[in-house]
Amino acid sequence: MNQRQVEEQFDHVPIQVHPRVFEALGADLVTNDVVAVIELVKNAYDAFAHNVWLSFKHDPVQGDYLEITDDGHGMSRGTIENAWCTVATPSKQTHPYVESIDGRKRRVSGEKGLGRLSAARLGRRLEMLTKYQNNPPWEVKIDWSAIVSGNDISQSLVQIRKLPGTPAFEAGTQLRIFELKREWDKKRKDNLKENLGRLVSPFELDDEFNIYFSDSPNTESKPTAIQSPEFLSYPKYCFFGDVDEHGNVQGTYQFRPIAQETQKCVNESIKWTKILESLPEQPNSASCGPFSFKIRAWDIGPDDQREIAAGFEINKKNVRKAIGAHMGISVYRDNVLVLPKTDGGRDWLGLDLRRISKVGPRLSTNQIVGHVQITAAGNPNIRDTSDRERLVACREVTEFKEILKAIVYRLEMKRSEDRETKGLEKSIHNLFEELSADELFENITSLSAKNAKASDAVPLVSSFKKSLDSTRQTIQQRLVYYSRLATVGSIAEMLIHEIRGRTTVFGSFIKFVKRKLLSSSDTDVEVEIHHASNATDALDRLANTFAPLASRRFRRRLGKTILEDRINDCLSLMQNEIKAKQVECNRLTSTTPVAVDPGELDAILLNLISNSLYWLSDVPQDQRKLEFIIDHSTPNQQRVTVRVQDTGPGIAEEYLNKVFWPGVTLKPSGIGMGLTVASELVASYNGSIYTKALGEGNGAVFGFDLPLRL
Repeated sequence: MNQRQVEEQFDHVPIQVHPRVFEALGADLVTNDVVAVIELVKNAYDAFAHNVWLSFKHDPVQGDYLEITDDGHGMSRGTIENAWCTVATPSKQTHPYVESIDGRKRRVSGEKGLGRLSAARLGRRLEMLTKYQNNPPWEVKIDWSAIVSGNDISQSLVQIRKLPGTPAFEAGTQLRIFELKREWDKKRKDNLKENLGRLVSPFELDDEFNIYFSDSPNTESKPTAIQSPEFLSYPKYCFFGDVDEHGNVQGTYQFRPIAQETQKCVNESIKWTKILESLPEQPNSASCGPFSFKIRAWDIGPDDQREIAAGFEINKKNVRKAIGAHMGISVYRDNVLVLPKTDGGRDWLGLDLRRISKVGPRLSTNQIVGHVQITAAGNPNIRDTSDRERLVACREVTEFKEILKAIVYRLEMKRSEDRETKGLEKSIHNLFEELSADELFENITSLSAKNAKASDAVPLVSSFKKSLDSTRQTIQQRLVYYSRLATVGSIAEMLIHEIRGRTTVFGSFIKFVKRKLLSSSDTDVEVEIHHASNATDALDRLANTFAPLASRRFRRRLGKTILEDRINDCLSLMQNEIKAKQVECNRLTSTTPVAVDPGELDAILLNLISNSLYWLSDVPQDQRKLEFIIDHSTPNQQRVTVRVQDTGPGIAEEYLNKVFWPGVTLKPSGIGMGLTVASELVASYNGSIYTKALGEGNGAVFGFDLPLRL
C-alpha cells in the first residue's frame, strides 16, 4: 500500500472553536481590568485619534456603564466585518502604519488583534458607534453573554446597522460597555487614571494624543485632561541619552537641586564591553537594537518631600503619591506603553531585589520615573507577551535589561557623588582621631597660663563643636555603609566555613592518594594529583580572601608572609582572566617579609588586580600591561611601598579623590566597595593608599605601604 492509499483511509474532521473562546481568551490574555481599558484606548491611538474621552456613566434603565469616545478615523462597514469582527486579525501586521488626512504617519501599537477581547472582559454587552470620514455611521451591538452560552461559533453573530440620523462626531468611534462585571470604586478608578497617565511616551512632545477622564456618573461632569504633576519634569537627578546599535551608551547626567537655580550637566558614556561582562555569553556587539532613555530620580525622605512641596506649591503628601503613580521604568514602543501595564509589574527590571542584595547607595523603584523608547523597526525581537505583562525571553531582551541596569547603576553612582559625601575620603581610623580633644585641651591650658578670660575660650570650644558635629555626621553616614557590609560579612563567614570544611576533606583525600600511588610510575597520575593539590590550595586562599569581610572573630596571622609570594599567588588565582584578556604581567622574585595577615593582604591585592583587569579591556590587546613595583626606599625603614601600575585608560581627574569612597563605582554592576575595603585594610596597618593618573593612554597607579616584619 503506497502513501496515497494510506492517506485515503483517513477521514477529515474540521477544527472547531467553541464560543467560550471569547471568555477564556479575555480572561487569560487580558489579565487585568486596567489593562483591558488601556488596550481599548490604544485602539483609539491606532485609529490616529488625537483625543480620547473616558467616562464612567449611569443610565436609569441600563445601570452603570463605561464610555470611551475618540476622534480617530473610525471604521467603515468593510473594516467592521473583515477586521474588527475577526479575532487575532493580521491587519495591523500587514499595515503597521496608519496615516492621517494631512499625510502624517503613526506606527500602530497593537499587532495581535485581541483588543476587542478587552471589551468582553469588562462587561457583558457592548454598543459601538463608528464613522469613517465621509462614509455613513454604523451602530454595532454585541451580547457577549449570548455568544458565550452558544454551542456553535458560526452562530456567534454581531448586530450591525446603518445609524439613523447624524452622530455627534464627524469621524471616530464610541464604545459603551454595559453590565460591567466588576464594580469600579474610587480606588480602582484612581489606579486606572494613574496608569492612563503613563500610556503615551514623554518622548512625544507635540501633544498628538490626549486622554480625558471622568469618574463621576453625573452627566454634566466634564472629563478633565490627564496630566502629570509639574515637578516630575524637573527631577533632582536625571540621566538621559541614547544606546546605539552596538550597545554603547552615550548620555547626559543632570543634577538640579530644587532650592538652587544652577544645575550640573556631565556627559557620560558606557561601553558595551563593560556591560557584556555580566552576560553568560560574550557577544562582540549587542543585538537588541538602538533605543533612547530618560531616567529621573528623587530623594524621597521627609525633608526632600517638604522641599519639593515648597518648590512647586503642592501638598507634601502628593509628592510620593505622584512619583508612585509613575514609578519604575516604563518601556514604550513607537510612543505607546509596552510595559509595565499594572502596579505588580513596576519592578520588572529587579531593582528592588538588587537594592536589598547589593551594598551601596542604590535607588529603589519608588524613587525612579524612567522612560525607554524602542521601535518595532529597530527592536523587532523586544516583544511583549500576549498578556502584556512581560517581555518574551530571548537573548535580545537579556541584553536590553543589562544595558538598562548599567544605565541605572551609572545614575546611582553620579547621584551618590552629588549627595553629602564630605569626609568619605578619610579612613574610619582617621575619622575617630578627629574626635580627640587633646588639641582643645592644650589650647585652653595655654590660655589659662596667660590668665585669659573664660570668654576667650569660647571660639576654641565653638570651633571644636563644629568639628565634632561634622565628624559625627560623617561617621553616621559611614556606619550606614558598614551596617550593610554586616550582611556581606555574614555571607563571607558562611563561605569561609564551607570552603575550609571541604578543603580539609580534599586535602586528606589527596594525601591518602599520594601514599597509595607514591610508588606508581604513572606520571599522568602525579600531574593530576599536583593539579588537585594546587586547586585545593587555591580554594583555601579564596577563603582567606573572604576573611577580612567576615566577623571580627577572624584572627590575624602575622607570621611569615612574603609580599612577592602573595602577589604571585594572587596573579595565579586570576590567571584565567589574565589569559582571556591577554594582559602582560610581571612576576617578582625578591622576598620581602611583611607583618600583614596573608588573607587580608590577598584581599588588598585581588581588589587592585581585578580593578586593573577590568579597565584594561578598554585598550587594544597588544597594549595591556599590569606591573607590580616594590619600593624599599621609604623614609620609614620599617615599611615598604607597593605600586600597582597598568596601561589602561587611567582615572579621570574628578574621580582621583573619590575612588576609595563607599558606593562610588564606574562599573555597570559594581557595588563600589572593593577599593573601600582595600583602603580600610591598609589603614588598619597604619598605612595609606593613594592613586594617580598617568595621563591619557598611560593608565593609572595605585600605591600603598605596609609594615615590614623585622
